[in-house]
Amino acid sequence: MATCPRCMGALTEHHRCPRGRFSRITDALSTVAVGGVLGAIFSFAIAERPSGALTLAAAALGGVLARALRDAIGPRS
Repeated sequence: MATCPRCMGALTEHHRCPRGRFSRITDALSTVAVGGVLGAIFSFAIAERPSGALTLAAAALGGVLARALRDAIGPRS
């Protein structure tokens, strides 16, 4: 039986991929945004007045870690 190249599901006559491109993009961006906000908040928690570079770096690291964590524990569909 053939498989769908997008979702790896069974390619039957009435096959539809479960999630569209817009849904996947908004999920990824919201995960990175939440991680970035948490990273920036963390920089303010460890330093009273952090520099802009530290805040930006902490936000970027938070976004990357949030996305990696979501990929690691998320569903494999």
